[in-house]
Amino acid sequence: MIELDAITLSVIQAALQQTCDEMDLTFSRAAFSPVIAEANDRSDGIYSAADGSLIAQGSQGLPVFVGVMQYSTKTLIEMIRDGRCLPPEEGDIYIVNDPYLGGTHLMDVRFVMPVYRNGSIFCWLSNTGHWPDIGGAVPGGFSASATAVEQEGLRLPPVKLFKKGELDPEIYAIITSNIRVADQRIGDIKAQAAALTVGQERLFAILDRYGDETVSAAIEELRRRAAAQMRAHIGAIADGVYRAKAFVDSDGVVDEPLTIALAIEKEGDRLTFDFTGSSPPCAGPMNSVIATTLSSVYLAMRHIFPDVAINAGAFEPLVVKRPHGTFLDAAYPRPVSGCAAEVSQRIAEAVFAAMVQALPDKVTAAPAGSSGNFALGGHDPARRRDFVMYQISGGGYGGNAHHDGLSNGCSTIGISKSPPVEVMEQAYPVLYRHYALREGSGGAGTHRGGFGLSYEVELLRGEAWASFVMDHGRFGPQGVRGGSDGAVNTVAVFRDGKPHTPPHLSKEQDIPLKAGDRVRVGTPGGGGYGDPFLRDRNLVRRDVALGYYSVEEATEKFGPF
Repeated sequence: MIELDAITLSVIQAALQQTCDEMDLTFSRAAFSPVIAEANDRSDGIYSAADGSLIAQGSQGLPVFVGVMQYSTKTLIEMIRDGRCLPPEEGDIYIVNDPYLGGTHLMDVRFVMPVYRNGSIFCWLSNTGHWPDIGGAVPGGFSASATAVEQEGLRLPPVKLFKKGELDPEIYAIITSNIRVADQRIGDIKAQAAALTVGQERLFAILDRYGDETVSAAIEELRRRAAAQMRAHIGAIADGVYRAKAFVDSDGVVDEPLTIALAIEKEGDRLTFDFTGSSPPCAGPMNSVIATTLSSVYLAMRHIFPDVAINAGAFEPLVVKRPHGTFLDAAYPRPVSGCAAEVSQRIAEAVFAAMVQALPDKVTAAPAGSSGNFALGGHDPARRRDFVMYQISGGGYGGNAHHDGLSNGCSTIGISKSPPVEVMEQAYPVLYRHYALREGSGGAGTHRGGFGLSYEVELLRGEAWASFVMDHGRFGPQGVRGGSDGAVNTVAVFRDGKPHTPPHLSKEQDIPLKAGDRVRVGTPGGGGYGDPFLRDRNLVRRDVALGYYSVEEATEKFGPF
């Protein structure tokens, strides 16, 4: 048995983390697409050779991929064992985006690579990047009214894109023949592969320094400690059942809300998450596959207990009952383009709404909970080429027991940021006419919610088609403990100067635009925490002085000041 002193364990833990962080950095720096290079919509991690369980993940990677890549790596290992997938060789890299095999939506493309030591697999490296287009009915893949996954784009089972280190030209040709602006994908593909290569080099350096057995022992000990730390946190919660609901505006096809019903049972040092009573599978693209549902629970608990190390041990005390028969356990051919960016955040919102009852001093009111998915695809006559632009945007975070919510924060599920407007204007034929805080959009409370974002973008030339898969257009982010809900998401499209609001409020596809037409978006503010009339009067006066509210608005929301 390997004896590990505290310093060695800590150094190995930091080295594994740094390996993942360097993979993230390499991926972003080498990628062509602004959504990866600027917005950092990607993640990298290290996974167990035996079962694909998470060993470490980059601190700058999307949290929603924590459970997803663990699930997909496990599925790949099982498929190899069952003969449903070609066995690996050194230098191979598999590509997969099939949602039903441990994924999210089709645009999130995963690479998985075995790391060999002395002729056997020591671990797997995996990463995920959001490709700006994967084919399908609409540019960008966010089909708001898809009724089958085939309408959303190209679905790839695990296949070897790289064989013994060389890109397979036939597989590559199949992929590029089915997606838009295909010539740009080679940059993202090589960046994604390079990130794994850098990870392997850094991992070899750790193994060469400390030895394979010592590193393996450290990995097991780190997993044990993460599980123990999570159990300790859970153990401090009062036993009982905590219930909450969250709502998706609609599925994009049927204009009726979808319900996420959650009961969290705390017993001893374990939490059990039960989604019984949630809506059945839906016709449109707001279904969630099981890997995304699991990951949504994990990332929500990560928000609540951020000090617990990110590895598989942290998930052991979290038991999620499989939500059979609901839209949170989608099976083929249910469409899923909204699962990762929108439904996942409603799941997290339900977790927050339940857990704030158990931990009122630690859990916040609901955040904006929408990634603001806006895709614009068309032709740029000045550059004589097609384009696909993908815009993500932040929103307000919920207030909490100690302070106001963060304004224009990233989505609940990730650290992705909006690409700089200067980069977007250089890359695409658009002009941002307005980009600012959406003042007053946070829910009122003793500690108010943070503010969302307001922007307006104009198409300068050519023609294009706009698609939206957003949420919180019908229901604002929930306030808690007497706080008000945050402002809802708003979308308006101006064609020939006349405003158009999507029938599903923030979901629609293929809206034709010509030069001079504009899109205006207001993202949600966070929910308020506590009675608004108990807010510190000095804070109210500060908000008015900063222009966040008029005197009349502040008086209505918070009382005389």
